[in-house]
Amino acid sequence: MSCKVENLEKNMAKLTIEVSAEEFEKACEKAYQQNKNKINVQGFRKGKAPRSVIEKMYGAAVFYEDAANELIPDAYAEAAKESGLDIVSRPEIDLVQVEKGKEFIFTAEVAVKPEVTLGEYKGVEVEKTDVTVSDDEVAAELDRVREQNARILTVEDRPVADGDEAVIDFEGFVDGVPFAGGKGEDYKLVIGSHSFIDTFEEQLIGKNIGEEVEVNVTFPTEYHAEELAGKPALFKVTIKAITAKELPELDDEFAVDVSEFDTLAEYKEDIKKNLLEKKEKEAKFAKEDKVVDKIIEGATMEIPDAMIDTQTRQMAEEYAQRLQMQGLNLEQYFKFTGMTANSFMENLKPQALKRIQCRLVLEAIVKAENITVTEEELDKEFDTMAQSYRMEKEKLVELVGEKEKEQIKMDVAVQKAVDFVRDAAKEK
Repeated sequence: MSCKVENLEKNMAKLTIEVSAEEFEKACEKAYQQNKNKINVQGFRKGKAPRSVIEKMYGAAVFYEDAANELIPDAYAEAAKESGLDIVSRPEIDLVQVEKGKEFIFTAEVAVKPEVTLGEYKGVEVEKTDVTVSDDEVAAELDRVREQNARILTVEDRPVADGDEAVIDFEGFVDGVPFAGGKGEDYKLVIGSHSFIDTFEEQLIGKNIGEEVEVNVTFPTEYHAEELAGKPALFKVTIKAITAKELPELDDEFAVDVSEFDTLAEYKEDIKKNLLEKKEKEAKFAKEDKVVDKIIEGATMEIPDAMIDTQTRQMAEEYAQRLQMQGLNLEQYFKFTGMTANSFMENLKPQALKRIQCRLVLEAIVKAENITVTEEELDKEFDTMAQSYRMEKEKLVELVGEKEKEQIKMDVAVQKAVDFVRDAAKEK
């Protein structure tokens, strides 16, 4: 195998990869052996027709596609390594020569990691994030805890009120005809949650158990079901039960029940302390984001589209995995949101670009500041990873190859670069 490298514009490169005629012939023979049992040739039992007969019937190129698929992955991997390029995209493969008795030649167009010219990165100025905690924020947290500890009471002596949970049967009609997905039984609906469209919930206020109510609403013009978008609808609703929350009194007894403190005053102070710690942590991350954004603004780099496309696909795969953990897939997500695969990918592109820019400038700072990672720091990172993956550290270290280990070291170095520029930054 031989490889020729041609540098293209905007940090792209073309690898012209040549595989010997002998290797190509071996791949064609392997393709024949793998496929001969699937090919019917008159006068021969299945799997017994000679390769020359099959090639005469279907053309000399009958096994070329499988042969190419056999050769390309290993040949490309070897060529990529031999080229010495820092490749940051999937290869765009193009066949150049596929002929019997001749060398197999193909090209792989790839993106190469861009060079970064840093501007100012030490002592950049960013706006300070507020980390004070107001009495209203403490009160809001107390209300949240009260909601969690509320008693659920069955209501029988009054109609539905805002904040109640009503158990309802319903059926929806458009132009007098029931529509798909518009019917439900024993549905629990919190009044005021706005989980139903338009003014549906408000029209149940003041209605009693057992009462049948006609609710008139209009679907949003951008509703995910196109056949219903913008149309008026009538729902026939029966109220079957009402429950209400009874919130506990805000007193010392409440503090004892929900915390380790004896008085409400002590509990409030603890809430304020925890909220402050949370805000300080958020402010730290916000400062990091602002500082890195400012450094990106002052840096120069030319990022190839293929690199952005590769990052976008990776982020899409990560998003699909997160959805899968929630019992969903991308197709269902598109249905719920009204998005298409194309619009989804387009929406991810700015985030992909930002992720690339962040990584490139931080790696450039690692290099500029000669930031290194000690064995102790690497060991600590393995501790964190093992805990995250819920596996023994020794087993994790065994599974990590040298290439992956170097990547982990760079990840730690990049985080040290983040700490460096954040601590050097000035807040105004």
